[in-house]
Amino acid sequence: MSLFGTKGKDDEPRAPEPLGIPPTPTGYRPDRGTERNPSAPIGKGDDMANIGKSISIKGDLTGNEDLVIEGKVEGKVELPNNQVTIGANGVVKAEVSAKSVVVIGRVAGNVKGSERIEIQATGIVEGDVAAPRLVVAEGAVVNGSIQMTKQGGAAAAGPIPAAEVRKVG
Repeated sequence: MSLFGTKGKDDEPRAPEPLGIPPTPTGYRPDRGTERNPSAPIGKGDDMANIGKSISIKGDLTGNEDLVIEGKVEGKVELPNNQVTIGANGVVKAEVSAKSVVVIGRVAGNVKGSERIEIQATGIVEGDVAAPRLVVAEGAVVNGSIQMTKQGGAAAAGPIPAAEVRKVG
């Protein structure tokens, strides 16, 4: 294969690629999963919705794609098959329920993760936390009870009061 003016697999002449600009990935479709292409699969882990810093929502959020919240949300957030990330600028006053939850910002409300919850060093949760796996970084704040159940659904001995939980590190 030569660099300039080569023929493609259909023997049609091709222009050389401009230097410094990578070629578009094979199969790339910027309209995947949108109104222009509703037949595209959703919920495969490669679709993500964003709520920007200047956005404020009051009401219930449900869906089947990962969600990053950088703005303000009041109400209820339910994404049972996906991940919810409350970004550094995110302020959520809601019950949050998802497969996986990552808190970098602030949540005022109960947080439930069917698989995992991670509260990073800047994260603040004012409410109860329930998940089979929990990661709390040093510096994070959790003001509420913590309930960890096995993934098989068997209940643990019960919630642990926040006053009895110690950070290790």
